[in-house]
Amino acid sequence: MATRSTPRRDQEVLSAAARVFHARGYADASVQHVADELGILKGSLYHYISSKEELLYRLLDETHEEVSRILDEVAASDSPPLDRLRLYVRRQVAYNLENLERVAVYHHGLARLGDERRLDLVGRRREHEDFVTDLITAAQADGDVAAGEDPRVLTRLVFGTMILTYNWFRAGRDDPEQVADSCAEFAIRGVTGGGD
Repeated sequence: MATRSTPRRDQEVLSAAARVFHARGYADASVQHVADELGILKGSLYHYISSKEELLYRLLDETHEEVSRILDEVAASDSPPLDRLRLYVRRQVAYNLENLERVAVYHHGLARLGDERRLDLVGRRREHEDFVTDLITAAQADGDVAAGEDPRVLTRLVFGTMILTYNWFRAGRDDPEQVADSCAEFAIRGVTGGGD
């Protein structure tokens, strides 16, 4: 059975797993590949994990914890709904761009988890979707978003704007600050129909 390690070693293991899963794909990656990336024996890696799936789950779980901190900080603001939405999108995109490998592994690896672990993460993802939907609904009540728009559809469009950045962003070619700002403004204009 795996034992918990130091936070620093946990980060080293998870970072190595992200690199390997991203480069090879989860299905083609092995625990041996992760051990090789760390420069340790495969048996030594089992000191930290019990299985490849546990390693994937821990990586995705940590990613959720990090993005949930963003949600909590934005939710604590008393700014108007559209300002909070703009900030949320900007910060989530910035996180995605700083963690391209992890975000790509998340979106490609989630379906590889067993039902219990996958449903746990999907349920936690719904908290983010509900948060954005509530902001859009509040903006509708304020008259900033057309009353006839479906907040759930607009929410999906906002998430499409944030998520797919991992697929096309290129460090060194694209400026992460500019991309995060542009995505936030694009999302707001999409929700409000061009004005705000």
